[in-house]
Amino acid sequence: MRAVRLSVVTAAATVAALTAVTGCAEKSDGKGDGAVQVVAKDDACEVSKTKIPAGHVELAVENKGSKVTEVYVLFPDDRIVTERENIGPGTKARITAEVKSGTYEIACKPGMKGEGIRSTIEVTGGKAAERSPEMDRAVAGYRTYVQAQADETLPKVKVFTDAVAAGDIEAAKKAYADSRIGWERTEPVAESFGDIDPKVDVREDGLEDGQKWTGWHRLEKALWQDKKLGAEEKALAPLLYKDLADWQKRVGRAEITPTSMANGAKELLDEVATGKVTGEEERYSHTDLVDFKANVEGAEKSYELLKPIATKNDPVLTATLDKQFAALDTLLDKYRADKASYEFTSYDKVGKADRKELSDAVNALAEPLSRLAAAVTK
Repeated sequence: MRAVRLSVVTAAATVAALTAVTGCAEKSDGKGDGAVQVVAKDDACEVSKTKIPAGHVELAVENKGSKVTEVYVLFPDDRIVTERENIGPGTKARITAEVKSGTYEIACKPGMKGEGIRSTIEVTGGKAAERSPEMDRAVAGYRTYVQAQADETLPKVKVFTDAVAAGDIEAAKKAYADSRIGWERTEPVAESFGDIDPKVDVREDGLEDGQKWTGWHRLEKALWQDKKLGAEEKALAPLLYKDLADWQKRVGRAEITPTSMANGAKELLDEVATGKVTGEEERYSHTDLVDFKANVEGAEKSYELLKPIATKNDPVLTATLDKQFAALDTLLDKYRADKASYEFTSYDKVGKADRKELSDAVNALAEPLSRLAAAVTK
């Protein structure tokens, strides 16, 4: 689920961490190196160029507003080319994307809600980004992985939604976390469609005005807090399955590039930092560590597929990423008795000091991971 669901209190408490996690402490402001300057304010999204050549584009983002923001590059139909979430006030981020000729929009979302403040850009002339055989293999491998995750998820969702529809609270609780693993591993691809995530993975505090609350977290609340499954909850179960079946069918048509893979890996770490480490994501079931592990696995899969390319261009970076992924994986193993199992410690049993240790490990990985897209396109 998008980290836009942060409460005001949580957002204020985590801005310092987000500076590290979003790769905002850039040594270069991007001026003079061909990057498109994006200045995000509370009431404006200023873009330095409205016409750029096709290929790889760099966005040098600076948040001069008072709110945590997001920046998106969007297709005309609102599908996401790339994004960077949780850019804290006074911080910077650098984003690498791959674009073909056509019309796009750059959107800033102060407060991380709504349609955002948008600027239209035209991508003209130039050549599409050249794709090496290694890049093609990485994209093909990731496409296969994403489809496999969706295919394997749907039967697990059916177990969960059948239990809800039958009013079997204990069976539904048992199936809940397992039904989310494949989604959490590949969430940036699902989010790229724009309309599925708000249906299946929104939290109550992330609802837009007039939006009906549906999906996993609506049922999570019913199971763990309300401790009852009424007619409304039972009716939401088949709807969740239907929406996820739509996701399964559409995954194969997703726009996937080497840069979207790298940026998606970074987005998954942002998800961990702003939802799982804080306990915001699974606030009723406390199954945050299952989601945490799945997010890390998804990020690591993207990295492993891109590693042969990145190693040629920046071996120091890949050595750092190898070390930090291994450290985070080892740390997570402390919270499960069986390394082959997804039965993790309930997150409400994880103390403040341990949560800080997890947060530090995520930050140590997220900063170098924010540089993967640039390394892949050198």
